[in-house]
Amino acid sequence: MSQRATLKDIADELGYSKNTVSLALRNSPQIPETTRRKVRRTAEKLGYQANAVVSHLMAQLRASQTPRFQAKLALINANPDKRAFSKHPTIPTYVSGCERRAAQLGYDFDQFWLHEPEMNPRRLINIFNTRNIKGLILVGLMQSSELPKEYSQVWDQFACAVTGVRTKQPTLSYCCADHHDLTIQACDNALELGYKRPALVLDDVIDRLVERRFSAGFLIGQQRFKKSDRLPPFLEYEDARNDLELFRSWLEEHQPDVIFTLYNSVISWLKKLGYKIPRDLGIIQLEWRDTDPDIAGMHQHNDMAGEAAVDMVISQIHNNEFGPPEYPRSTYIGATWQNGKTVRAQAARV
Repeated sequence: MSQRATLKDIADELGYSKNTVSLALRNSPQIPETTRRKVRRTAEKLGYQANAVVSHLMAQLRASQTPRFQAKLALINANPDKRAFSKHPTIPTYVSGCERRAAQLGYDFDQFWLHEPEMNPRRLINIFNTRNIKGLILVGLMQSSELPKEYSQVWDQFACAVTGVRTKQPTLSYCCADHHDLTIQACDNALELGYKRPALVLDDVIDRLVERRFSAGFLIGQQRFKKSDRLPPFLEYEDARNDLELFRSWLEEHQPDVIFTLYNSVISWLKKLGYKIPRDLGIIQLEWRDTDPDIAGMHQHNDMAGEAAVDMVISQIHNNEFGPPEYPRSTYIGATWQNGKTVRAQAARV
């Protein structure tokens, strides 16, 4: 065709209204999937191309309106604990971000527990299809990055994203904190506060789960410190919970002046060993939480990772991208420093 095809051309070709064609091209769940496919094929045949300026203006107009309910998404608790969405110290933050962003876009969530004893892949797929659920967000992987193999047919049929970690077998698109960069930032802030011998105290399982991004960031951040002050990380956290002597020996051998960790229990250990915080030793929490605002650390903004996961899944639905992607996408959320009483006063910065 010499002229660019319009919505009216597609509507006339198919005998549909312009509104039906417009909704179908935006992949609206209000239009049956068979109709959407027919409209897309006809649009491609006629050489239709959306006007980018008009699309942008319409998107702004929709954003300024109170969203109406469009469709449901599935929010899947992948944690072994069925109560993790409300009881875990970290996971509820991801959930709140997911729910907030979905509500802004007019979507709603149905929640599922991946380890429900009475659930199986076929039943889950039937539920999703019955409820017209096209997209899934997995939250709560804290011990393993591998999803149950028996559920592979589920991931194959829906738009999926994961928060917190990158999965393997299959590798899905994911959104999480930038663990590598936030640890480098923690080193930078420790240096500015006058600390000279930072140390990392972490569970090796967690470090492996995030593909060593914590320890890698720590090694990079240490380059700003003297070689003699670059201390090895303590990764035997779980063993030390049962045998505090492991931690004491490491502490006395390396004598750090500030510790980076994910665990408030490290503060209890230090107090038990007779250390005063921050007089004797500083503490920087690598996952600052508003439930303990006096502890200095890095705010990961995990709610923003939840929001990003919702955007990712909705984008996949609109672009008819279902199943594990050939090229998985990742979105990293930047962290910000939160000052607190567990480090030297700001006035001591050098």
